[in-house]
Amino acid sequence: MRDFGLEEAIRAVGGVSELARRIGISQPSVSNWERVPAERVIAVESATNIPRAILRPDLYGAAEAGGDIDEIDSARAQEYALLASLLARAPDTALLKSLAQLRGDASPLGLAHVELAEAAAQASAERVEREFFNLFIGIGRGELLPYGSYYLTGFLHERPLARLREDLAKLGIERSEGNAEPEDHAAMLCEVMSGLANRRFPAAPGTDQEMFEKHLAPWIGRFFLDLERAQEANFYRRVGTLGRVFTEIEMESFALPT
Repeated sequence: MRDFGLEEAIRAVGGVSELARRIGISQPSVSNWERVPAERVIAVESATNIPRAILRPDLYGAAEAGGDIDEIDSARAQEYALLASLLARAPDTALLKSLAQLRGDASPLGLAHVELAEAAAQASAERVEREFFNLFIGIGRGELLPYGSYYLTGFLHERPLARLREDLAKLGIERSEGNAEPEDHAAMLCEVMSGLANRRFPAAPGTDQEMFEKHLAPWIGRFFLDLERAQEANFYRRVGTLGRVFTEIEMESFALPT
């Protein structure tokens, strides 16, 4: 079973054969991987633009930041990375199989994982791709618009996006080349939060809380609730539940006195 980081790398370039071609090795070699080998991480990162901390979170993150990352922040980073992946594009067959292996406890977040795993086990890539299109793309527009500016002002490319860009620029974070989505897309914000949680993005302590409270908390909970209730949502209803529960946990955690 391929791990999440390898699945993301394969999806980013369109398949195993293309990944093998880009890093200059044989297709059967990549097919036999269960995760990106340590000696190939840098090459795969360069070929796919998937950060090394997502490709191999067991190897990168803490060392890059010059300190240890506790288990909670590591788990937060993985949760954000999962949401970012599912909101950026529809999962393919391989990722659905990986999601079907998710396990959870009796906590609200654990139950959300179990429900997502059950939905992934019953879904097909074709149906989920149509669902993703209807929800987020559509003919003209999708059922939902997953952008901070839209939720906060009713319009796209408004002042909330400009403020977000200012703060991202201070952190040295730029939109990746070829990505046409504005930075206030829910997927991109979750990716930024993942990078802050695992310290892939160098930043002062507390930057993740500041970013969350300023740019996510005012609207993203409503977005996930809308996703849970969306007419076109089936598999993505569970994604909405996972996102809502997780962001509620983040809000509660950040509200605790330090």
